[in-house]
Amino acid sequence: MAMESAPGGVVSSASPARRVLLVVALIVVVAVAALAIAALTLSGVTLASDSSALARVSVGPLGGSVERIEAFAPDGRRVPLSVHDGRMTPLEKLRPGERVSVHVRVRRPGWIGWALGEEKDEQLTVQAPVARVREQWMTVAPGEPVRISFSEPVSAVAYGAGGKLAHRRRAGGARSVSLGRRPATGATRIAAAARPWERVGKPTQVSWFPPSHKAVMATIPAAGSSIEPATPLYLTFSKTVAEALGGARPRVVPATEGHWHEVNSHTLVFKPSGYGAPLGSQLHVLLPRKVAVTAAGGGGLQSATQVGWVVPAGSPLRLQQLLAQEGYLPVVWHTAGTHVAHTAGAEAQAAVEPPAGAFSWRYANTPHQLQALWEVGRENVLTKGAIMRFENNNGLEVDGLAGPTVWRKLMSDAIAGKRLHEGYSYVYVHREVPETMTLWSAGRTVETSPANTGIGGAETELGTFPVFEHIPEGTMSGTNPDGSHYEDPGIKWISYFNGGDALHNFDRASFGTPQSLGCVELPLEAAAEEWPYTVIGTLVTIET
Repeated sequence: MAMESAPGGVVSSASPARRVLLVVALIVVVAVAALAIAALTLSGVTLASDSSALARVSVGPLGGSVERIEAFAPDGRRVPLSVHDGRMTPLEKLRPGERVSVHVRVRRPGWIGWALGEEKDEQLTVQAPVARVREQWMTVAPGEPVRISFSEPVSAVAYGAGGKLAHRRRAGGARSVSLGRRPATGATRIAAAARPWERVGKPTQVSWFPPSHKAVMATIPAAGSSIEPATPLYLTFSKTVAEALGGARPRVVPATEGHWHEVNSHTLVFKPSGYGAPLGSQLHVLLPRKVAVTAAGGGGLQSATQVGWVVPAGSPLRLQQLLAQEGYLPVVWHTAGTHVAHTAGAEAQAAVEPPAGAFSWRYANTPHQLQALWEVGRENVLTKGAIMRFENNNGLEVDGLAGPTVWRKLMSDAIAGKRLHEGYSYVYVHREVPETMTLWSAGRTVETSPANTGIGGAETELGTFPVFEHIPEGTMSGTNPDGSHYEDPGIKWISYFNGGDALHNFDRASFGTPQSLGCVELPLEAAAEEWPYTVIGTLVTIET
């Protein structure tokens, strides 16, 4: 018996069932793929920068929950964060431009975690924004406010012409700051923070000038103001430095240690070094060419070849500290903290910002008359006498004034550790009969002697005076109360302390009553013993 096959063979009888299986399998594959794509899409984690916060994290509906968020500075320091609605805000102020690495870990739920992994890590390095000044050298029409623009909105600014800047918070984040109406020519240093969670950045110097064909100059600090010895002097021109001054550099008078540096195309700065500008001086910068500056009183511009500043004298308190430290006062100074470093810069800074400390008397039995003269931190005759002795010992002009030369020498001696190793001496004279002179030195009474003070009409003036001339023998002359003239040669052991009044020997039949013409007369032996102690600067008190 013959048999016949169907055209498609025997398997064709099962084709419909197979097609169903294939279709079902395809649907399953597509469904799984769609589910996988949906799972990947809906479980995604996005970490990106933000327009107001440091960064922002977004987690899809199937992404699970944020398990951990951390931020680190480049040095590995942890940056604490506040997280709200996925936005991360630093809890401590960042520097503008500071780079921060943000790490986020998300834990996935259930089967998605089984399929894609239980945890997902994301990392992003973000940089704190920087608000930069758009224009450093501006032309401002007379009467118009000075307005400074930034590259982006700012939340805080700090500006000023000195070392300390005034801080201002700003709401709304505007891109410009108005300084109000200012002098026609001026300069300021300004710093900004673009975000509330930033500290203000490095200051930028901004200068403004009125319209002018000639180069206009602005200074920081303002010309005529008071400065410290180490204050840098900024000269900024409306034109480039080369156009304004040519190839020459300005000169500082009086001569001051330091150097000129061109900060940018429009600005020169003189940075003092060593002791800086002399204390108590008028400091001037002499320019190689004329420039325009604002006239005194704001009356337009005028040509000038120099500008100046005032360097105040050093602190009276620091002056006393140095004099005590170097042995010229009857007191000792004790620092309350770290000693001033033995460098010119440290001493110059201490001269205007004295270190904390306290004084005590060098000797246990200091006369009460001398103690009554002492005033901490104030100019007084006791300090003046110490200055005079210091000046005399160092070959300086003796005037009792702490000028630039005295300050410089005091500071250099402090650095070198120099000290006067002689005791402190003091003389007090009683005008009450019987009149006496008492010499005290280094904690003991050296001698007490009868003395003669001035007669009626030529009384020895009451008060305390430093010795200003000290000679072993000389001629004394003057006018008697009756108008006649006297001239006495060969007077021994003379110490002038008040005009023509002096401690000295004079031959008298007796001592202890008013007999002189204003001087304090002593017997020869007493005068000879007293004289070596009453050097220039020694205080003499005349009391009743």
